[in-house]
Amino acid sequence: MAEERDAGAARLPWTPLLPWQLEAARAVLAQRTSWPHALLLHGPRGIGKHVMALNLAQALLCESPARDNLACGECPSCRYAVAGQHPDLMRLELLMIDPDEGVLKAVETIGIDRVRALTDFVQLTSHRQRAKVAVIAPADRMNAAAANALLKTLEEPPPGTYLILVVDQPGRLPPTILSRCRKLAAPLAAPADARAWLAAQGIEQPDIALAQAAGAPLAALAHADPGVQAERRAWVDALVVPERMSVQALAARIDAGGRDERKARLAHVLEWLIAWTADLARVAAGGTARQNPDAEPALGRLASRVAPLPLFRYHRALLRQRAMIAHPLQPRLVAEALLIDYRALF
Repeated sequence: MAEERDAGAARLPWTPLLPWQLEAARAVLAQRTSWPHALLLHGPRGIGKHVMALNLAQALLCESPARDNLACGECPSCRYAVAGQHPDLMRLELLMIDPDEGVLKAVETIGIDRVRALTDFVQLTSHRQRAKVAVIAPADRMNAAAANALLKTLEEPPPGTYLILVVDQPGRLPPTILSRCRKLAAPLAAPADARAWLAAQGIEQPDIALAQAAGAPLAALAHADPGVQAERRAWVDALVVPERMSVQALAARIDAGGRDERKARLAHVLEWLIAWTADLARVAAGGTARQNPDAEPALGRLASRVAPLPLFRYHRALLRQRAMIAHPLQPRLVAEALLIDYRALF
């Protein structure tokens, strides 16, 4: 932890509570006297669970809480938390500060070495006499050894120690961890709140961004990036005419951004394919496209050509592949296989 705090000017990202989280945060912090040792914050991806978890941690460490129990934002503990320098706050994420180079780096999983460091961390006396808090996000990206190592802390929690685990789907965690956590569903943003927030971020067409992200505001913000939109359009144009699709040429786009970006590009492609096939099923069943409203006429033409059962199986395969994104793989080869299977649907 000390190495991370001293690693140059790099710091982990921090975002204040989002508008749709304020009421829920006040409600749960009002129960501070009965706060669980381990809280599992769950909900769909892209709604701001990680943001809420960090702000709950800040409030637990705050030395001058506001009357509504939220963090004051002004005391030394609040400032240290935002700066990534609080000695009583530990963050286990898929971003970490390289202690040698002092820069942020992405990692695929949360390994056992970091969980062992957490075990040592919670045994130390609180520096600022408030609490010891650790945020693990996403908790389902702990590898098996790390998850087993966490059990010791969950089974024998030191007094004044709080763990906040963040996950999209609680079922991906081992039952032994689930049974030791109190579950809290993260609040969803009302459409009007999500649109207003995106507009405040400078997004010119928030409705389209929200549709593509299934209503998740933070995911919508990422979708609205012009570069992401241009890449999505290239893939959608190819999906519209499967018989003319060049599998090799399309999959080669995965490599266009360089080695370090390949998994991220594949992750985007998986999200687009999942949304596309879900909309295809909706249109085939007589409904409307939710995430691809700009392509509804094309989806209507394709819907008459696809059989429901193969489409369902393909959609399930996409979901399984998304769950495996952290594992070693060849992104371009994965994309090729998925595109070949897509083309075979027609």
